[in-house]
Amino acid sequence: MTDSSFQDEVLTELGDDRLQEIAGLVGTDAAGARELVGGSVTELSGGLRQAASEPSSADEVRAAVDEVTSPEPPLQGVATLGGLVSGGLMAGVLAKLAKPAANAVAKRTGIPAATANRAVEILIPVVLTVLTKRAATKKGGGLGDLLSGGTKK
Repeated sequence: MTDSSFQDEVLTELGDDRLQEIAGLVGTDAAGARELVGGSVTELSGGLRQAASEPSSADEVRAAVDEVTSPEPPLQGVATLGGLVSGGLMAGVLAKLAKPAANAVAKRTGIPAATANRAVEILIPVVLTVLTKRAATKKGGGLGDLLSGGTKK
C-alpha cells in the first residue's frame, strides 16, 4: 500500500531546493529525486508500521506517536548524532529506521547504500515535520491515521 498523499506532503515540505540537493547527491534529475523520495517515504512508513506491530518495538512506536499527537510540543533545536534535529521519540524511531530504509532503497534502485543513506537522512526531519503537522490537524488517532492518505468521508 502506498501513501501517495503522505509522499506528496513530504515532497511539498521538502521543497525544490532540498529536492535538487538530493538529485545532485544521487546524480539524477528532479523526477529521479522525486522517485527516490517516494521510495524512501514508502520504506520509512512501512518500517514504522512494521515496528508498531512487533512486540519488541511497539511500545516505543506507540509512545512516539503519542508524543507527536500530544498538544504539548516536543523540545526543539537539540542537535543529535548525525545532525538530526531532535523531535523527541519519533525522531529517534525514524533514525533507527533510516538505515534499513536506505538499504532497501539502494537495493531497489542500484544507487550506493551510503548515498541512499544520506538521502534518507535529509528526509527524516521532513517526515517528522509532516507527521507533526498531520497530528495537529487530525487531533488524535494512531500511527495508521498519521500515515493514511487524506481524510475519511
